[in-house]
Amino acid sequence: MDNKFIVSARKYRPQNFNTVVGQSHITTTLKNAIRNNQLAHAFLFCGPRGVGKTTCARILAKTINCTSPTADGEACNTCNSCVSFDAGTSLNIHELDAASNNSVDDIRSLVEQVRFAPQAGKYKVYIVDEVHMLSASAFNAFLKTLEEPPSYAIFILATTEKHKILPTILSRCQIFDFKRITNNDTVTHLQEIVDKEEINAEKAALQVIAQKSEGCMRDSLSILDKIVSFTNGTVTYQNTLEHLNILDEDYYFKLLDCMQQQDMAGAMMLYDQINRKGFEGDLVLNGFAEFIRNLLVSKDAKSAALLEVVEGMQDKYVSTASKTGLSYLVSALNILNEAEINYKMARNKRLHVELTLIKLNFLQQAIDLAMDNGTVVKKKRVDGPVAFKTRAVTPIQYQQAAAKTPEAKLYIDQKPVAAPAAAKPAPPTPTHQAAAAMAPPPVRTAPRQAPASNGVKKSLLDVLREKAGDRYAVEEIKEAEVLSMEKLRACWDSYTELLEKQLKHSSAGTFRAARLEIENEIRFTVTVSALTSQKFVEQEKMMLMDHIHTNFNNRAIVFNVLVEAGEREDIPLHMRLNSKDKFEHIASQYPLVKELKDRLKLEIDY
Repeated sequence: MDNKFIVSARKYRPQNFNTVVGQSHITTTLKNAIRNNQLAHAFLFCGPRGVGKTTCARILAKTINCTSPTADGEACNTCNSCVSFDAGTSLNIHELDAASNNSVDDIRSLVEQVRFAPQAGKYKVYIVDEVHMLSASAFNAFLKTLEEPPSYAIFILATTEKHKILPTILSRCQIFDFKRITNNDTVTHLQEIVDKEEINAEKAALQVIAQKSEGCMRDSLSILDKIVSFTNGTVTYQNTLEHLNILDEDYYFKLLDCMQQQDMAGAMMLYDQINRKGFEGDLVLNGFAEFIRNLLVSKDAKSAALLEVVEGMQDKYVSTASKTGLSYLVSALNILNEAEINYKMARNKRLHVELTLIKLNFLQQAIDLAMDNGTVVKKKRVDGPVAFKTRAVTPIQYQQAAAKTPEAKLYIDQKPVAAPAAAKPAPPTPTHQAAAAMAPPPVRTAPRQAPASNGVKKSLLDVLREKAGDRYAVEEIKEAEVLSMEKLRACWDSYTELLEKQLKHSSAGTFRAARLEIENEIRFTVTVSALTSQKFVEQEKMMLMDHIHTNFNNRAIVFNVLVEAGEREDIPLHMRLNSKDKFEHIASQYPLVKELKDRLKLEIDY
């Protein structure tokens, strides 16, 4: 135990620009600036966490003070300046953590240090990490020094939240945006480290670590250290999934297979097995949504580059995606996204996930129902006004004449009724001949046929009619009635009797004394004599409106309640006072109540 353990993130921190991973656009710019002696006096390094901002700042500070830099602008790592910098004893670099030193006094002390020239080397470098944590006053105290520093002072500001920095600071700095490190670069770097440490690691395991780190190299190195300790030096795909609490993708393939076969029992048993392993429902929903997204990406060769899965799984995704319909994937992704959003509000988390799986299990049936000859049938949306449709009424004389004609067909309630086949035509009589002469010429109406499907898209209603047949009866919608005083009074009296049966005698008396007046076809006014009567009517307004709408078959009917002007009503005190007035009234009658409130320092919620 003599050798102290150093985590990989510190042990393998890059010492020159060439070893920085995934930020070649920044390291190349900095090396060219050093080589051409075109250094700015202030830099701002911004980007996600763990991508090399502070590392590049330290490498830049070491390189510009190196006494014998290389031809490509790198530090030699052998001179006294580089050695002292690597040992942490250099006096030319000062690091300030703005998260804990964010006051004006901290910035003033930093500004005072800037006045002193370096004792050795050419530049004094000041690295301010997490600079967005500085207060507004500290930023303002830093402005003048940042704009016109001494020739030997260089400031490097690092932050993860550039939008929180004042524009006056941004305009004084040369800004470098660091990007997330790609999974391929992360895997390559991890492979170099495990080779140096002589660790047995599968490439699939390193790919899972890279995906879990989400572009943060420091996180990936920390995860690698944990798994190496957990597995005693052997990193495999299975133990990596176990340690990171990641569900194996084979479970998602099995779930999708059960849903494609509409095997609800198999899907529920598979989820029970996943739940017994300790995986939470939101993790399953999120993982399944990501799995569906990968299948959607695999449907098209153009988007195949977006597929980031472990090595050897690409072919399986592509083959599964070719067997799965595009409409199913999009609908499933929508259902999973909605379920994941509502997961936190669900009381029974397991039931919430199981309901989502049931929806996905029967999703294919819903898609099949909305398909016609392989194309999706959508409901027609009518944005503009719809014209009022009328149907011509056949004259009575023509109906009588047509009834005697064996070839005619009468349409009753829009359904054709054919004449009996066995009936023989009766010989025409003079009366019939006269009626036929008076009637308009007969118009033969062909029976209604289903619309042809050759190249013409059917509406969803027509498709459902073809599949359902005559199993469902279509009822005619009743027309809405306008207000009439006779029917309104009958409806009002019937509701009054209903109040009497419910033993609401006060409300029933108010309804009997109320005066009704119709303003227009859908609005009427109820006039009562007192404010308390108005409250009785308002209490019954919801049930009364439903009663009126049902009788008139018109949901547009509304009414107002008015109080007629008359003698001032003696309203009870508890109905006139609000909460604050009630307390003051009680306190005036009982002073000890107010004294109790003041002594206990109570706050009353009015």
